[in-house]
Amino acid sequence: MNILDKLNRKYGRYAIHNLMFYIILLYAAGFFINMVNPYFYLQYLSLDVEKILRGEVWRLVTFIIQPQSSNILFLAIELYLYYMIGSSLERSWGAFRFNLYYLSGILFNIVAAFLLYLITGQKFIVGLTYINRSLFFAYAALYPNIQLLVFYILPVKIKYLAYIYGAIITYDIITSMLSGNYANGIAIAIALGNFLIFFLATRNYRRISPSEIKRKSTYKREVKTATGGNNVVEFRGKKTTTRHKCAVCGRTELDDDNLEFRFCSKCDGNYEYCMDHLFTHEHVKNPSNEDK
Repeated sequence: MNILDKLNRKYGRYAIHNLMFYIILLYAAGFFINMVNPYFYLQYLSLDVEKILRGEVWRLVTFIIQPQSSNILFLAIELYLYYMIGSSLERSWGAFRFNLYYLSGILFNIVAAFLLYLITGQKFIVGLTYINRSLFFAYAALYPNIQLLVFYILPVKIKYLAYIYGAIITYDIITSMLSGNYANGIAIAIALGNFLIFFLATRNYRRISPSEIKRKSTYKREVKTATGGNNVVEFRGKKTTTRHKCAVCGRTELDDDNLEFRFCSKCDGNYEYCMDHLFTHEHVKNPSNEDK
């Protein structure tokens, strides 16, 4: 994440805070435009590469107001869901990284549409389908055990819904390839490029190295010796041992069953953080290491 950290320090002040709120307003505008004239979006605002090349360059921006639903009840539910997802990602990553993720999603969808058109002459008018799915995948990757009510009745962990979406997209790509429509399959993969690049390129593979495994094993052994196996906290008036404790907010798994904790490999020492602070905390550095 060094590159993102550097970009954040240099350009972070330009980030749009609460970006998802403004995106939701655009979605709502698309709904009302569709109510007035159902054909207006496709005729003048959609990501139509052929018309963009003829000079209608505003479509590079206006396509993001694609109507999400023709039913106001479903629209309200969908807007609430994506506002919750976007706001959670911004709180976890910070405004700059969330801005970069969403805007890169827009860029990759534009690239996919142009690629398909230039290779095959076909139009790839997908609107916000893959942008919203990339948001969903990012949220599922950060908070896999959050539950959503399917059909407003059945509670399902979000990671399983992400697996289903992933399987559907994989099926679409494979069927496109098998049918000889390679460009379409590649375009779908490119449209989700922000998720693929952001997560595959920023995964910390150091955590599975032998030295890192040994370090964590030593830390756990030392903690077990010092506390009888876990952190000792005050919970409901009693001293209780826990397995996890955030070094910033002090929350443990006793505060919320859905909380997840991770060690930070960039901190000098064994510091554990909840997902709300894993990407936003200040790294703890040993002065002796900084001198080196």
